[in-house]
Amino acid sequence: MPDKFTATWVSHSSIGDFIKCPRAYYLNNVYKSPETGRKIQLMSAPLALGGAVHEVLESLSIIPTKDRFKKSLIEKFDQVWKKYHGEKGGFSSDEQEREYKERGEKMLRKAMNNPGLLNNLAIKIKEDLPHYWLSEEDNIILCGKVDWLEYLEDEDAVHIIDFKTSKREDQGGSLQLPIYHLLVHNTQQRKVVKASYWYLDLHDQPVEQKLPDLIEAHEEILAIAKKIKLARKLERFKCPHGADGCRHCKPLEKVLAGEAKKVGVSKYNQDVYVLIEDEKKPADQSVVL
Repeated sequence: MPDKFTATWVSHSSIGDFIKCPRAYYLNNVYKSPETGRKIQLMSAPLALGGAVHEVLESLSIIPTKDRFKKSLIEKFDQVWKKYHGEKGGFSSDEQEREYKERGEKMLRKAMNNPGLLNNLAIKIKEDLPHYWLSEEDNIILCGKVDWLEYLEDEDAVHIIDFKTSKREDQGGSLQLPIYHLLVHNTQQRKVVKASYWYLDLHDQPVEQKLPDLIEAHEEILAIAKKIKLARKLERFKCPHGADGCRHCKPLEKVLAGEAKKVGVSKYNQDVYVLIEDEKKPADQSVVL
């Protein structure tokens, strides 16, 4: 019998880490601080922005449709932002924080002015962390949270929506939609008929995406999950760029090297760090004429 306590758990973020750099996967998903016994998270300004905007928007799905916009999303955002204020959000200056906060406010005003699907019925999966057995034989579980599930009443079906806070559109090749399609299909009973990305910095409305084939998605995700399971078994997590590291693992290595400052503990019980600016580096006294 499979055992969820000994199973290998994979998600969109952990699979993405592994594909980019197995060492980054290890540092983000396996390594635990010898002092606290907790995993680590490296906070950054884009991560803070995404976390705050997502928290505000996702909170609407559990509010009755008639009440969702009774309170301004900007007011809610101001409250949520306190969690990320200053160094807690990885901001290098007051000016940078102000710039990111203004971007978040702009996104939420766009959502208030174009509520569309946010005014429609939504489905909330009961589990705090939706998951299912990707393979009982291999003892692998796929887990993750989806930003928004619109309920299409006429079809008794589901529309997957993912909120994007980046400045650029996805160029394709991401495994996010295949993973989300598998998760939603296997953790609730209604058929998934549609999926969209809402680029809040770019568009007033969600942009529909091609819905991935479930069989192909299962085979592709399982193949990667098996590689992750093997790497964990062998305890082998090498950066493809060798000892010099890459842009995915090098910032995390700085946490282990003591070149980062702990600023708190996340809601997922991770030690949160921000990188320490190199104060010893002398100011540039030259000028280009």
